[in-house]
Parts: sequence; C-alpha cells; structure tokens
Amino acid sequence: MTSPPQPTDSIGTPVSTPPDFETLRAETLAVAAGRPPRVVDAPLNTPPTFAATYIGTHQPGHGDLGYGRYGNPSWSALEEAIGALEGGRALTYASGMAAAHAVLELLPSGGTIVIPANCYLGVATAVAERATRYGLTVLTVDVADTAAVLTAAEGADMLWLESPTNPTIEVADLLAIGAGLRGNTLFVVDNTFATPLLQQPLSIGAHIVLHAATKFMSGHSDALMGALVVAKHDTARYRALEATRKLHGATPGTMEAYLVLRGIRTLSVRLAQSQANAAVLAERLATHPAIGRVRYPGLPHDPGHETAAKVMSGFGSVLSIEVANAPAAEALISSVSVWVFATSLGGVESMLERRRRWAGELPTVPEGLIRMSVGIEHVEDLWADLKQALDTLPPYSAE
Repeated sequence: MTSPPQPTDSIGTPVSTPPDFETLRAETLAVAAGRPPRVVDAPLNTPPTFAATYIGTHQPGHGDLGYGRYGNPSWSALEEAIGALEGGRALTYASGMAAAHAVLELLPSGGTIVIPANCYLGVATAVAERATRYGLTVLTVDVADTAAVLTAAEGADMLWLESPTNPTIEVADLLAIGAGLRGNTLFVVDNTFATPLLQQPLSIGAHIVLHAATKFMSGHSDALMGALVVAKHDTARYRALEATRKLHGATPGTMEAYLVLRGIRTLSVRLAQSQANAAVLAERLATHPAIGRVRYPGLPHDPGHETAAKVMSGFGSVLSIEVANAPAAEALISSVSVWVFATSLGGVESMLERRRRWAGELPTVPEGLIRMSVGIEHVEDLWADLKQALDTLPPYSAE
C-alpha cells in the first residue's frame, strides 16, 4: 500500500498538513492558529507587515488588500487565532473601546439598549453619550437576575452584558439568557474577563463577542487592542463591523497585532497560573478582619458561584475586595510593593486600584472597592505583600 503524496505549494515545495482547527481544544488553538503556511523555510510566526499601502493589479479577483486601512497580514493572523478560540470570525481594532464603538454603531437612532447596572466605566460613558446624541433609551439591569435581564431585553435593539462584570465581578447566566431571548435583540457579550478559554458566548446564543485584547490576550501590558467576533456564517454583521473599522479609521497597529498574537500563545498557561493564585488569595482575603467582602465567583459563598460553575470552565483571575472606606483603600494600595498600582488587568504582573478614584466611576461601585488582577508571581509573595498592608488597617466596619 503506497502512502498518499505529500502536498506541495505552487512551485513544488513540500508543504506539511496544517492541523484541523475544528478538532482542537482551546489550549492548542492558542498555540496553533494564526501561523503562516507550512512551507520549507517559512517563519514559524507571521512577521509584522509594516505597510500603508500595497502594490495593486488590474486583474479581477487579485490583490484585495489595496490600502493599509483595509487589511494587513498581521491583523489577519491575529484574527484567525481569536476567531478560532471563540468559534467564529474575528475583527481587530485599535483598542477595546474602538471595538465597543463599532458595536454601538449598529444601534438605530431612538433605539433601546440594555446594559449592566455595574459595567465598565468606558462603555457606560459611551452609551450615555450616544443616548444623548441619538435619543437612545438605556435600561440597566443586574446581570445576575436572569428574569430581569430577559424582561428588559424584550423589544430592545441590543442587550450588552459583561460576565463577570467590571469591577463588581457579578456573573450572568449566559446559557439561560441566550436560550431565553426572543425577537431580534442583538446579544453582545464582553468576554474580556473570562477569555475564550473559560467561556465561548457564541456557542450559547450571543451574536457578538467583544474583547479588550489589551488585557488577557496580550498578557504583557504592552499593546493596546480590541477585537470583535461574530458567527462564521454571519457575513452581513461582519461586513457592517468591518465597514465601521475602515471608515472610522479604528485600525490596529501592526506591531500591536504581532504582540497580541504572541501573547495569545501563552494565554492558557498564564491564565492557569493566575487563576490558581486568585483562588488561594480569595480564600485568605475572605478571612482577614480588614475586609468586608471578597467578590470572586470561585468562593463557594459568592452569589455568582453556582452560575459561574455552570457557565464557565474556571473562575478567572480578577477579584475585588471591599475595605472600610476610600482612605483605607488608598492606604492599602500605597503600602504594597509587589503589587502594581495600575488601571489595567490581565497582565503577568499583579495589579490593583481603587475604582472610585475615577470621577466618572458609577456610584453603585463602593468607595472602598479595590479591583485586583492577579498575575503569575509566586502566590506566597503576593499574599505576604497584601497581608502586611492589610494588617495596618482597622477592622472592617460597614458604618
């Protein structure tokens, strides 16, 4: 019995067979997707393509890049990887907020949007601004109240959920919501905190998935990037989102795309370590007398624990704690040295901040709430740094 001939490229160079993405698990996809064709002497990684324009052709059907604002091989490689991880088709943008604005462009004037009562400040601000400009009706819901979410979504043009929410770490039952939605409500899920390794919203009813790829996908706090993913067959919505990127100039940088794709290669191991650290820290923080509440769905007593266990394959590595007041929170933050005071998350380094330090932060966020993005450092070093700072605070009092 003879072996099948080895595939070759157009000039006869042997080509190895690429993996079948449909059969691979997410951890493998993070490493395998977005690679160049497997020809001899090809680079293992798609190199950054620095190009403002491309040489064209008069031949129909050839040379579809055209101009630098329309496409880039570096974007395409990253989009292949993100799309494979989420089980859809991805588009990348200059930032998470650029991606968010592209989605909001799909709302009609005078339309209705449902958003979390506690959601990311940037999105809440963008929605409020558009509501004033275009006469939108904005409804806010507790994402953990599935019945309330579905009631608010009836007749709405768009349902926008975060799960877990930023920064209050509430968990939505995306499975029940996706199954219960009726009508033509566009269902958008911000999956930044969970990442596609912990949940894949397209598979349970979402129409658009958003990522601030600056965060966990990049993982190294050195690249600004956003991404949207739609179902593979949803060509019309893909084209609409792509048109917004082209016309509004919300295109990602070439080097940023390269860096985020490189970051995705280690997403599974980074998330595994940071998530394990978060679980240990959450348990210890919950017993410290200076803390009134730990918000983390991995804790059995957390309100979102049961839902997260059903919908997600892990509890993530972002948590929030509540100390007595703003001065106590600021004192803790100023007393740590391993933890980094920064307004981001998802990096290899552990970061924390008091969210109400921002003037526009939602008033539903407690003054003493500190959001904590747990990194990959040794958990005992992280705990020792926190404990010595917490031990200087008075016992928590709700008064």
